[in-house]
Amino acid sequence: MTQPVHATSVDSPIGIFDSGIGGLSVLRHIHAQLPHEHLLYFADSGYAPYGGRSEEWLIARSLAVAGFLFGQGAKALVVACNTATVAAIKAIRAEWPGMPIVGVEPGLKPGAAATQSGKVGVLATDRTLRGEKLLQLRDQIAADTGAQFLLQPCVGLVDRIERGELGSVETAAMLEQFVVPLLEQGADTLVLGCTHYPFVEELIRQVVASHATGPVTLIDTGDAVARQLARLLEGAGLLRPAGTPRLRGYTTADPATLAAAFHGLLGLTPQVESVNVA
Repeated sequence: MTQPVHATSVDSPIGIFDSGIGGLSVLRHIHAQLPHEHLLYFADSGYAPYGGRSEEWLIARSLAVAGFLFGQGAKALVVACNTATVAAIKAIRAEWPGMPIVGVEPGLKPGAAATQSGKVGVLATDRTLRGEKLLQLRDQIAADTGAQFLLQPCVGLVDRIERGELGSVETAAMLEQFVVPLLEQGADTLVLGCTHYPFVEELIRQVVASHATGPVTLIDTGDAVARQLARLLEGAGLLRPAGTPRLRGYTTADPATLAAAFHGLLGLTPQVESVNVA
C-alpha cells in the first residue's frame, strides 16, 4: 500500500538522507544550486555503515527514513547514499508514486566520457558494487562505449570518514591500498562511488600525484544530483524562487557529532536533533 504525504507547496522542504555524514557532500551541491530551498538532512549514523547490510534490511530501513522525512512535510526526497539508492530507490518510488525522488549512483557514464585510456576505476562500498542495478549499468555503458570499469570496494573507508579522520596517516594508507592498484591497471579516471568519498578527495589527489604517470580525472556526482533535483522540482512547479532558507538536521546518533560535521565540512550551523526512527 502506498503511503500518504502531507500537502506540499513551494515552501515545503527537501528531504535528504544518508547512512551518516556522507550525504553532506550532496547537500553542499543542492544548497549551492538551490539557495532558496528549505532542507532537511537525516544522518542515520546510529545504523551506519550501510555497506555490509542485506538488501532486505536496506529496503526496510530506507522506507522508514523516507517515511519520516515525508512525514516532516518534504516535497521531494534525495537518497544521498549510493548503497541505499542501489538497493531501495525502486521500493521508495513505488511507495510514494508521483513524488520527486532522486538517487545517487556512481558516475559510470561521466567516467566513460572522461577516460582517455578506456579504463575507469570505481571506488565504492562492497554492497554498492555487488548491486544488480550497478552491474547492469556497468555492462550497458561498457557495451555502448567500450570502457572497462575496474571495481574497487573500499572496506572501512566510510567508518574512518564518519570518525572525522579525513587527513590522517591511516586514512591515506588505506586509500593507497585502494587507489594504486587501479592506477597500475591503467585507470585515468576515478569515480567516487560513495557520497562520503568527496570528503577525502584531497587525500585521493595526493595518492594520485604520487603514483600516476599522467593526468587522472575524479568524478563526483553530487552536482548532477542537484541539477536533476532542480529539473524535477521545476517540472512539478515546486521550485522556491526566493526567500531565506531553513536547514535542519536529524540523526539517530549523537546530534553534536552531526552538528560538528555541518560546521567543519560545510561551515553551516543548523539546529540538529536526535530522533528514533524504527
